Amino acid sequence: MKSEQERQEIIKSIDVLLNQAYDSVLDEILAYLRRIDDMEDEEDLQAVKEAREDRRINGAVSWNEYKEYNK
Repeated sequence: MKSEQERQEIIKSIDVLLNQAYDSVLDEILAYLRRIDDMEDEEDLQAVKEAREDRRINGAVSWNEYKEYNK
């Protein structure tokens, strides 16, 4: 994960380029970012489904229960 300063530098660089871009390029960038966001949402939902299925099949123990059993 990038530091806050690194993130701000990247955002500033992107902002400069976006302000120089043609409208059609901006539309393409927005569509691309939305697709990425949608894909990440799908991945998150899939991970939740898999975790629920794993819990259903294998059961689950909370972290506190685990610590209690392994004293």
